[in-house]
Amino acid sequence: MADVKNERKQILLRLSPSLWEELARWAEDDFRSINGQIEYLLTESVRQRRRKDFPPSEMD
Repeated sequence: MADVKNERKQILLRLSPSLWEELARWAEDDFRSINGQIEYLLTESVRQRRRKDFPPSEMD
């Protein structure tokens, strides 16, 4: 049986054409696919939220 934690989830995401174009340019600048760029941005947002909600002093 496959490890569920390592499976990628697929979602349908609707974006405005202008947002799509911005993400496409940004992804190209960072040498990523648009999908990779979206995943990177979401991952960074979650990391920042964790740091804000759980500062290092509270985690010790």
